[in-house]
Amino acid sequence: MPCPHFKITIVKRSQGQSAVAGAAYQSGERLFSEYDQRTKFYNKKKELVHAEIMLPSYAPPGYADRATLWNAVEAVENQWNSQLARRIVLAFPVEVPKEQYLSMIKEFCQEQFVSKGMIADFAIHDKGDGNPHAHILLTLRAIDEHGKWLPKARKVYDLDENGERIRLASGNWKCHKENTVDWNDQKYAEVWRHGWETITNRYLEAAGRPERVDLRSFERQGIQQIPTVHLGPAAHQMEKRGVETFLGNLNRDIRAANSLMQSIRSAIRGLQRWIADLNEKKQILLDALEQAKEPMLSDLLVDYFNLRNEQRSDWSGKAKLKCTVRDFEEVKRAVDYLKAHSLNTIEDLDTAISNLNQTAAPLRRQLKQSENRMRAIAQIKDAAAAHAKLKPIHDTFIKKNFKLTKDAYAAQHKEELDTFNKAVRTLMKLNGSTAVDFSALDAEFSALQSGSAELRTKLETLQPDVSALKNIRKYIDMVLNKQQLSTPGGKPPEKESVLKQLEQLQQKKSNYKTISTTPNREESL
Repeated sequence: MPCPHFKITIVKRSQGQSAVAGAAYQSGERLFSEYDQRTKFYNKKKELVHAEIMLPSYAPPGYADRATLWNAVEAVENQWNSQLARRIVLAFPVEVPKEQYLSMIKEFCQEQFVSKGMIADFAIHDKGDGNPHAHILLTLRAIDEHGKWLPKARKVYDLDENGERIRLASGNWKCHKENTVDWNDQKYAEVWRHGWETITNRYLEAAGRPERVDLRSFERQGIQQIPTVHLGPAAHQMEKRGVETFLGNLNRDIRAANSLMQSIRSAIRGLQRWIADLNEKKQILLDALEQAKEPMLSDLLVDYFNLRNEQRSDWSGKAKLKCTVRDFEEVKRAVDYLKAHSLNTIEDLDTAISNLNQTAAPLRRQLKQSENRMRAIAQIKDAAAAHAKLKPIHDTFIKKNFKLTKDAYAAQHKEELDTFNKAVRTLMKLNGSTAVDFSALDAEFSALQSGSAELRTKLETLQPDVSALKNIRKYIDMVLNKQQLSTPGGKPPEKESVLKQLEQLQQKKSNYKTISTTPNREESL
């Protein structure tokens, strides 16, 4: 399946980040930063496939040079907490030929960014490990027709009902700030994701591939599936060496739960579709043959057994006997199941399937909630560990009072500060506070783990009923459709209409009754 990765972030000076460093990383070029007077270089020769800068029509031609462009961007941003650029990392589908990656990314950048006035600096990376992807750096300021950077926002004075400015108690005029461009609106994240999804699916279709990518979340897609936890590089390497980790075990539990829920959900949905189709066929049969009595499930199973014997009329005696015994055992199990559950008619079968779904649905819902909470607890504990480890570095950064020393410290500890800030965001989102009660979380996790095991056990107990109903569906389908089994050297005959098959079956039964009730001519004489 194509990888649906599409990540959008902002390059922030407050976190020690640099637009020049980002451009150097993705392009593999050696770039000198005029802001901190340092050379940025990250050797990407092995994985770099292509790097290019796409300019709007009125941008200065000199911005085609990477160092010139991003040093100009950093020069116009003179605040310590300035937002410097927007970074997008997206995955290419491995199902599309690699030669088409360049046209895909250029089409995407031109349509979504360059045509709107942004400068797009992109690079394609591919190590040959099945993870081809692209990095895109975008400017945040618009450029006027003379090639000069425009302000990100402007001051607008508020007016009263007479169109006059409003003076505040402080003596200042009441005003507010308006963005000069709307590129930072959250709606564009959805627009850009959908744009890349459309291009990816178009190229997949052109390549003759059946796969399609959907960048929406599982919840928005209506997929009842529990997302797995991000392992991180350390846990990923340990798992590759065969060392089990806490997050790895949690992901394995989540995948097992997803597999079980999907198996039961798809089986029940298939049974529901089949029973609806069966009810329709039954009604057609009753109307066409003017029958007052509806077919009984046990009679249909006996018809299935007889039909299988008819299909083996030209088989050898040994093979015929072996398969007849097997069919007899299958039909007997199905009949015993029907008797044990008092299932006589199609309506009874419909009710049984509905009851099975009503039993499974809340179990699946509870299991999903438990696994999601376990996933959140794992993320809280992971974030709390990172928070405790990196808090001294963050506290030292906060105590720095001078801008140059603060920026230098931030650049030196960029990765640690980024990880700390991410941990704070995670803790506030999932825990409501950076203070974590590990004993309470461990107790809750253990309770959820045992509860999930019980729920999985309950779901597994439904599997025999699901299997029995699926087998009954197969048997009845063969009777109603007279679907021939393939024989050695032969081909299955063309399917007749269901109505015609049922009429023939009814006619055959009527002829048999007539012959049985007619006396032999010699006996009458």
